[in-house]
Amino acid sequence: DRYYGGSRAGMARSDARSMAADNTSAFNCRYATGSSRLSRHAWGDAVDVNPRENPHVLGGRTYPAAGAAYADRSPLRAGMLGRGSALTVAFRSKRWTWGASYAAPAYQHFSRTGA
Repeated sequence: DRYYGGSRAGMARSDARSMAADNTSAFNCRYATGSSRLSRHAWGDAVDVNPRENPHVLGGRTYPAAGAAYADRSPLRAGMLGRGSALTVAFRSKRWTWGASYAAPAYQHFSRTGA
């Protein structure tokens, strides 16, 4: 509710607002990035962790913009997720997909459905 704008347009902007605040989020009734279909977050099947430290890198841009310094994943710094991070290992043990493996890496993203 804190990031939702109270309208369809507000719903579309809620992810950007949440990421700009470096908000770890799970349930968020919003659209998938660049789409008019509901995100897996809208169904409770996805979690984004520390989006500034674990940005989404898409088309040469980093989301959120404040995450640009963290697009280079080496060395890992405080708040950054890596293959052997306790949280990454825990999610993968439950068969959740980590977004780092996507063609456009979403380092903050874990999903039960792989989307």
